[in-house]
Amino acid sequence: MRKWWEYVNTPIWEQSPKVKGQGHYSHRLLFSPDGRYLYISSGERQEKTPAQDMSVNLGKIIRLNADGSIPTDNPFVNNENAIAKQFWTVGHRNILGMVFDDNGKLWAHEMGPRGGDEFNLIEKGKNYGWPVVSNGRNYSGIDIPDHDTRPEFEAPKITWTPVISPSSMSIYSSGTHNDFPAWQGSMLISGLSSQSLVVVAINDDNTAFERYRYDMGERVRSVLAVDGSVWMLEDGNESGLLRLSPQ
Repeated sequence: MRKWWEYVNTPIWEQSPKVKGQGHYSHRLLFSPDGRYLYISSGERQEKTPAQDMSVNLGKIIRLNADGSIPTDNPFVNNENAIAKQFWTVGHRNILGMVFDDNGKLWAHEMGPRGGDEFNLIEKGKNYGWPVVSNGRNYSGIDIPDHDTRPEFEAPKITWTPVISPSSMSIYSSGTHNDFPAWQGSMLISGLSSQSLVVVAINDDNTAFERYRYDMGERVRSVLAVDGSVWMLEDGNESGLLRLSPQ
């Protein structure tokens, strides 16, 4: 088997189709805990309908082998659309955070429109409903049916209205440091418009809840838990890199 560094500068995936404009890309990358699979979040570029279109890879979570090939156990390997073989889940809007927890479960958050930011458990082959359902509204103000009106779609574990504008996610685990023992096993989510750090706890039954929220006074672009310490990157012209300290 080739080593990972042998793939440097080798294209393994492309967004299809190419789309003009500044609509959200997502394009977060995450390897599975065993290093065998690469997960890619692909936003629907504010075009809505691609999220349910099995002939394009917008609005999806992609799952590939580390060399870019298609795993034989992907959920849509027998779909008539060849591109669908890449898909792990469908019906997403703008995923900017993906993390595996200590039990190997994949979690993601995504930005809603006007309201309806989501925290989801990502499970093989499921459809998360965008743009058919959302707990938010269109930017025009026109309502979108809530998740509970269409049970065939996977509902989020948490929704936020007003939005928190989640921008990244990291799981807290103690190591050389244990600065925040109360956060052990929790998801740390950075917030842009909310200017916050949001701590989400997950129960054994896969329900989840917002445990803490800290007002940071600035838009927060990224949060990363490293060896029991927590680092945050602000967003803006005067942004700073911060290390949090317990009081």
